[in-house]
Amino acid sequence: MAQLNAKRQPAKIYFRIGERSYDYNMTRELTCIVCPMGCSLKVELTDGKVTAISGNTCKRGEEYAENECTNPQRTVTTTIMCEDGAPIAVKTDRPVPKEKIFEVMKLVNKKVASLPVSVGDVLLDDVFGSNIVATASRGE
Repeated sequence: MAQLNAKRQPAKIYFRIGERSYDYNMTRELTCIVCPMGCSLKVELTDGKVTAISGNTCKRGEEYAENECTNPQRTVTTTIMCEDGAPIAVKTDRPVPKEKIFEVMKLVNKKVASLPVSVGDVLLDDVFGSNIVATASRGE
């Protein structure tokens, strides 16, 4: 019988953020979006946890990198249709989990805003911890 000399590779362990799977031990390269500098960040992950961040020129970049790798969130900007058929600009008043964006959009697309609408009016309450607010006025 022939003996196999192949080395056994350790099983890869993955973690999920939304729809994406990542190796627990990896380096992610990001561009910081917190300020206009756009620093190129490198984030080292070991066992799914951030162990090192480099490339940032300020503390906010470090916070952004850690959040982006462990709990990515986004402010959603879109439109809601008004009762007269015209769209009005809206956004979430706080970031929502990135994996919930499509669910946010399903709720937004079902909504019809009653006129008049003023900037800052809450058109949908408590959508994954955020409110959908108008960023424009109509019908005043």
